[in-house]
Amino acid sequence: MSDLIWLTDHSEVDFEALSELYRVAPLGDKPPDALRTVFCNSMFKVLVYDDGLLVGAGRALADGLDCAYIADVAVRPSHQGMGLGRAIVSNLVEQASGHKKIILYANPGAEGFYLRLGFLRMNTAMAIWQDRAGAVASGVLSEALDR
Repeated sequence: MSDLIWLTDHSEVDFEALSELYRVAPLGDKPPDALRTVFCNSMFKVLVYDDGLLVGAGRALADGLDCAYIADVAVRPSHQGMGLGRAIVSNLVEQASGHKKIILYANPGAEGFYLRLGFLRMNTAMAIWQDRAGAVASGVLSEALDR
């Protein structure tokens, strides 16, 4: 990973290439215009290139003091399993280190990865999703209240 180029600014990003990264990662269809909006509105971002190819990315929404939310961490399949995802998350955590809390939500099955990076489960997290049924079906949300 020593030859990788790390950028924390989105000014040179090809959003078509970023969209393709999310598609192959696979983290779903994220249109270039939507990615331009969310990356430009995120306080912190990481973009990782290998010989000109975008191989990893992530971002964090933040308010500058209280809360930062890490989102959209993706690694190209050819570069997975080499610690790049861990390094991206660690970089975003470092950038957001002045915040009282840093949160994220993990896709089902990825919780262990984030536990190893120092994140703990939130007992009271609640969410409203635009695609509620899809989020429930994928296991991201639960309508059942654990008692």
